[in-house]
Amino acid sequence: MIALIDYGAGNLTSVRKALAAVGADVYIPAAPADLERAEGAIVPGVGNFQRTAALGSEWREALIGVVERGRPLLGICLGLQWLFEGSTEAPACEGLSLMTGQCERLEGTWPLKVPHVGWNALAFPRASRLFEGIREGSQVYFTHSYAAPVSNDSVAVTTHGVPFASAVERGHVFGVQFHPEKSGDVGLAVLKNFLDAV
Repeated sequence: MIALIDYGAGNLTSVRKALAAVGADVYIPAAPADLERAEGAIVPGVGNFQRTAALGSEWREALIGVVERGRPLLGICLGLQWLFEGSTEAPACEGLSLMTGQCERLEGTWPLKVPHVGWNALAFPRASRLFEGIREGSQVYFTHSYAAPVSNDSVAVTTHGVPFASAVERGHVFGVQFHPEKSGDVGLAVLKNFLDAV
């Protein structure tokens, strides 16, 4: 069972449909203790980084517990940014600190605009479980203004004015800046690869 975290910052319906399409059994935990039975967890999200403040200390501890039990954790869009130490979008709001670094606003230069909305390509700096069987250059759908830095944890990099981490992977922790639920067959393949890590 995959726990889909509802903290009021994501379109859970489309994520849930995409997960159902790849054969996932999904539930929405009502309380942090409900994560005890999770075989994996997904933190979706859209909007301002401040919205992650709804995931208080009990949720944070429970999600870290998922990882410590060897279960995979996936952050989507805002959920990826929350895996880091924080974001300049809401400096007083702490991230989960499972990844090192701060998320920062993309610098748009004409004709590129911020927010970065639409399809863009993935480049793979190293092999990863998340992109097994997916071709480099595949297009996925983005909508965001802030992004994570490129680091050794980056398994996909995308450029919009500047390069940014479009996906990260460290042990059982995964994150994608794009929306797999809106990225067609490539997005479904990413979700299937996440399920294979369960």
